[in-house]
Amino acid sequence: MGEKIADRRVEIFKKEYLPKAQAFPKVRELFERIRQDGLKIVLASSSPEDELQHYKKLAKITDLIEGATSADDAEVSKPEPDIFAAALKDLGGIDPKDCLVIGDTPYDAIAAGKLGLRCIGLLSGGFPEDSLTANGCIEIYRDPADLLSRYESSALVNEHAIAAVE
Repeated sequence: MGEKIADRRVEIFKKEYLPKAQAFPKVRELFERIRQDGLKIVLASSSPEDELQHYKKLAKITDLIEGATSADDAEVSKPEPDIFAAALKDLGGIDPKDCLVIGDTPYDAIAAGKLGLRCIGLLSGGFPEDSLTANGCIEIYRDPADLLSRYESSALVNEHAIAAVE
């Protein structure tokens, strides 16, 4: 019975809510700025692959990323680090200490920390700032546009790669 309810939830989400999703402002510009510095970007999402494809197209970032991992690439979801471990593989052996995660939940920060990845937090996920910092975020920004506007003073400067953007 639980499986039928879960399947129905997915069906309703894809029919009623996914078509209404909108990209956050300045996501493409932020990714372009990151790439301008020669950094690599790999998405690491808890979404199923088909939803992730939708979000990449919506944000117009498909051409700016090195790869992407989804719920289909992990046995368990965040706060377990499986999705970020898969993203690190896509980066080809870059040391976790040379990578950053940009996430919008405490679960992103917890999962990142389990692999030695540092995490920049975004408040756009709806979690309070103290929850993000308490779980390991090293910096906090309102949303991608805020991070872009303060890019030069962010932890992104002088990095090698962005391990994941949730």
